[in-house]
Amino acid sequence: MILFRYLARELAGTMMAVTLVLLMILMSGRLIQQLSAAAAGEVSLEIVFFTLLLRLPSFLEMILPLALFIAILLAYGRMYAENEMTVLSATGFSDNQLLGYTLIPALSTMLMVGFFSLYLSPLGAQKMEDLYRKQAELTEFELLAPGRFQSTRSGQRVTYTESLSADKTVMQKVFIADGNTLLVAEEGTQFVSDDTGSRFLKLTQGKRFEIPEDSLALQVLSFDEYGVKIADEPEERKKLRKEAVPTRDLLETQEPKLMAQLQWRVSLIIMVPLLALIALPLSKVNPRQGRFARLFPAIVLFMVYISLLIAMRGMVEKATLGAFGIWALHLVYLLIAGGLILGPGIMANLRRRAHA
Repeated sequence: MILFRYLARELAGTMMAVTLVLLMILMSGRLIQQLSAAAAGEVSLEIVFFTLLLRLPSFLEMILPLALFIAILLAYGRMYAENEMTVLSATGFSDNQLLGYTLIPALSTMLMVGFFSLYLSPLGAQKMEDLYRKQAELTEFELLAPGRFQSTRSGQRVTYTESLSADKTVMQKVFIADGNTLLVAEEGTQFVSDDTGSRFLKLTQGKRFEIPEDSLALQVLSFDEYGVKIADEPEERKKLRKEAVPTRDLLETQEPKLMAQLQWRVSLIIMVPLLALIALPLSKVNPRQGRFARLFPAIVLFMVYISLLIAMRGMVEKATLGAFGIWALHLVYLLIAGGLILGPGIMANLRRRAHA
């Protein structure tokens, strides 16, 4: 038990450090994206840090398997490099015992990843979907300042309103310049399509001025009501819709996109023990090589795993890959883990028989 606590403490300390570093990297990148979107008027600044908090479970479900993988490589690699494992082996501590002691924290990590992947991440995505839906209804008007020309949609459209209603849902004296088109109206209201998620602006009592690209003739159109699409649903929200579907609903569907989402969530759980099994033999290093000797090839093996998993998820979404495609990948990595663990012993037996 003392030995188990020592190994678990080594793994936990290294894993926590790796998790914090990776989490800071992901969250800082996400924060930059959100601040850029807020600066462009796409989202309100008040929700930036709240969305980061809601995204935390989805970050952790990706980070924890990698953190455990690296923790085993670094912690056990140090122990092999400093001959601690040699001493343990000399006292009768076997590789099978080390495997058993390693699988206990691996199973604990798997339970955490399962909680995040199957429940907490979809719940956070649901909250973000509700938040973005409210923002989509408010963003264009909420960020407008009456009496100022304001650039939106990456600078391609300029909007001006003389005044806004108290609840910021109706614009008066509206001017919009969008490419070669100018719109002037007495009033403008915004609505969001429930089917597509796109935002539209309904203008009343106004005129449309347009100069065709191949002509200098000015075309003028008067209208009582005129609808103009403000923005399509962002790709992030389309992705968020799939992530927000509860796991129990995914179990009852045959839609390829949702089936791929279910397989992805389960795959993150399966990855944890597989990566632990792969990392254990790769952590065995010669003291002369140092603890980082096999870190690079191990990381390459992980990157190939996660890249193939993401690619196969996309293929399942497009119905170009059967339902068993992703499970075949896990089986391949299980065979790799088995080969790395059992291979040296099998080769040693073959050599002994050859010399006998």
